[in-house]
Amino acid sequence: MSDPQSNPEPADRQIPNPFAADAAPGSHSGEPPEVRSAERPATPEQPSADQAATASPAAAPAGQPAYAPPTYSYQSNYPTAPQPAVSGVPASSGAPVGSYGPDPLRREGAPVSGPVWMPPGSNLPPGSPFSPAPTPSKSRPFLKVVAGVAAAGVIALCSAVAGGVVGAAVVDKNPVSTTTVNAAPAIDRSSLADIAANVTPSVVSIKTGSGEGSGVVFTADGYIVTNNHVVATASGKTVTVSFSDGTKTTGTIVGTDARYDLAVVKVDKTGLTAAKFGKSTDVRVGDTVLAIGSPLGLEGSVTEGIISAKDRTITVQNSTMSGLLQTDAPINPGNSGGALVNTNGEVVGINSSIATDGSSEGNIGIGFAISSDRVSAVANQLIKGQKVDHPYLGVKASDNETGGAKLTEVVSGGAAEKAGLKAGDVVTRFGESVVNDADDLVNAVGSHNPGEQITVTYLRDGATKTTTVTLGSTS
Repeated sequence: MSDPQSNPEPADRQIPNPFAADAAPGSHSGEPPEVRSAERPATPEQPSADQAATASPAAAPAGQPAYAPPTYSYQSNYPTAPQPAVSGVPASSGAPVGSYGPDPLRREGAPVSGPVWMPPGSNLPPGSPFSPAPTPSKSRPFLKVVAGVAAAGVIALCSAVAGGVVGAAVVDKNPVSTTTVNAAPAIDRSSLADIAANVTPSVVSIKTGSGEGSGVVFTADGYIVTNNHVVATASGKTVTVSFSDGTKTTGTIVGTDARYDLAVVKVDKTGLTAAKFGKSTDVRVGDTVLAIGSPLGLEGSVTEGIISAKDRTITVQNSTMSGLLQTDAPINPGNSGGALVNTNGEVVGINSSIATDGSSEGNIGIGFAISSDRVSAVANQLIKGQKVDHPYLGVKASDNETGGAKLTEVVSGGAAEKAGLKAGDVVTRFGESVVNDADDLVNAVGSHNPGEQITVTYLRDGATKTTTVTLGSTS
């Protein structure tokens, strides 16, 4: 096991928790999204002076729309009371809280400063808090990924187009013949209503002294899973939990994992309606899903969409999160910690963050959820009082122009070095996973557990080689 504290300052793309520890994060491909939690903060009386720090924003790449560059800021204009240390929960002494611990790996040339939270509804600083981002290697606009934090009293209405599945026609460019594909069966709208009615009692609202988010009942005897950033601003070990029947009670934070952005809260109640957790590995792109939570404090809100993509990697609050589900189900500030549910009424994800284009703080159809498989594993460990270990490879990597993840640095004493990997090697396969870029390597490592032995295929000087890596761990 490599000592994360010995890792050198990263100089390349951040490969998340699984790779190297305690290094400043950065962009993931020169176009990092800004990530903000879906927690809803209360409006303070006095803004913090931290909000005054600004820098010049990066210019948009030629030929691309002038989207705002990724900008991050702490909830510094939402001061909280000093927070006593809680097992697994970041402690504070009046400083902004809710940040993730340093995460390994960042792309070469990426900013060194870590991203910070900013409540939706408040104005962005005039520039990015760090140096201009490097020229993007891929042609796509900059997006901010925001963890849906809603400013109190600010309600942005978002309309979602919800319709049944329609038939598709495949037409030859030569209009001589037309082939019609049979329409898929339409979604039964009444069944979605039944699903929402059955799952809503398992979704709660969680309030701290400075914000509000959502949570999902994990066990009938009072354990509730939510996001770490939802409870990170709690003044002490307790939060207020509101149930769908209107009852409220005090919940105690029993454990958190900042890197996976998960937390468990315990309430002194039994006979709760626990949600049924499905297997996120069975989720398919295009599946219909419902997002249930408390956007902008509107408890029990239900929105519909589909799974847009799987295994997404984003950088959020000094941490790179991988293996996420992407959905176009409207997710807004306050949805963090809520349920993403399939048509079987099973929770397949815990909603965590949303992306914006810089012109608004609300939903634009790009939301992210932590997979139910990861949620279940981490929640069970936290309930047992166990430390959550994360797989550790010990490399820095970037996208290789011809495909694969190029290792730009191999940490001394890490799992990769012990397996014989060197800087300059290009990883093309990690276990059963094909690696087309650094994000793929991030997801592949994150899908395994510390101690697992994985066969790695890589290129060195044009020759294909293989080696076996025994993954280390970092907490």
